[in-house]
Amino acid sequence: MTAIIPDIKVKLKSWTRHDSFYHLIFWMSLFVVMFVTSISSMGWVEAFLTDIVNVVFFALIAYFNYFILFPKYLKDKNLWWHFGALALTSVLLTPIKTICLYFISNGNNILQTHYVENQLYIFLSTFFVGTSTTIYKVMNDWLIQQRNKKDLESQTLQSELKFLKSQINPHFLFNTLNSLYALTLKKSDLAPEIVLKLSEMMRYMLYECNEKEVPLRKEINYMQNYLELEKLRHGAKMLIDFKINGHIDGQKISPLILIPFIENSFKHGINNQVSQGFVNLELNVMEHDIQMIIENSKSTSRPKIGEKRTGGIGLVNVKRRMDILYADHHHLEIKESPNTYKIELNLNLLNN
Repeated sequence: MTAIIPDIKVKLKSWTRHDSFYHLIFWMSLFVVMFVTSISSMGWVEAFLTDIVNVVFFALIAYFNYFILFPKYLKDKNLWWHFGALALTSVLLTPIKTICLYFISNGNNILQTHYVENQLYIFLSTFFVGTSTTIYKVMNDWLIQQRNKKDLESQTLQSELKFLKSQINPHFLFNTLNSLYALTLKKSDLAPEIVLKLSEMMRYMLYECNEKEVPLRKEINYMQNYLELEKLRHGAKMLIDFKINGHIDGQKISPLILIPFIENSFKHGINNQVSQGFVNLELNVMEHDIQMIIENSKSTSRPKIGEKRTGGIGLVNVKRRMDILYADHHHLEIKESPNTYKIELNLNLLNN
């Protein structure tokens, strides 16, 4: 019994005024229902006192179950011992309750006889209330456990998303700074413009991409800045076309979810073995769905279809992010031919 006392103290400390208020409302409501249904078969005084006794004993078994039997048996999942102890407690309370009801109905021989002869009913009603609190407790604990499990999974996924997103920035910076370094060596007049575009993109990544969702227009502005940088880097060696169809205002999207596919297209679309590369990008916005189609040139010396392709963290990263954020509400299709590489991505923006 001494081992149970700390559990009782913990439960009492966690008992708030709101809990007390809700419990009081429950027992008062139960009393009113019982009183209204019993007043027709006995006087209102007897009905009042009888139902007071009923509610008091129901509360006794409920709170004894909650404070004593739960921590002693349910904590170790000893259900049989728990119900056995609950039945024994109900047996002990039955004669006490019978005596109280007997004296309340003093002078009413019919009621007194009824209470004495129907102790089984008194036992069953007491045991039923105790069993009901047990079922409620088990179900409530299960729901809390499931909610905590879901919260933990959500926290784990959020941590993974932050890690995946943190990998995007260095990947992008590495590519852009390499180009900036090459232009600086050539003392190109394009270097200042690249620095300006890069600063705009960095501002977006640092100050706006921490949100779960960003306006689609801002994400598209980021993509346009990226494409402008690529135009400055490659000049006439790379043909770039970007089309936007549909209304983009009012739509939101997970930040930096599209850019890895664009980076990948430039990775394959320009190299020493492609004299004239191209990247065609089309963005179709329909209601709450978005479709992105990217087609780019590809070197004929690259691995053939079905062969293993080596790639950076970009595509692996973004595929994992889409699995977390959009689950079954995205579709990615990749098509490859000897000279071109094409991806088609469909996202349902409402299910992020």
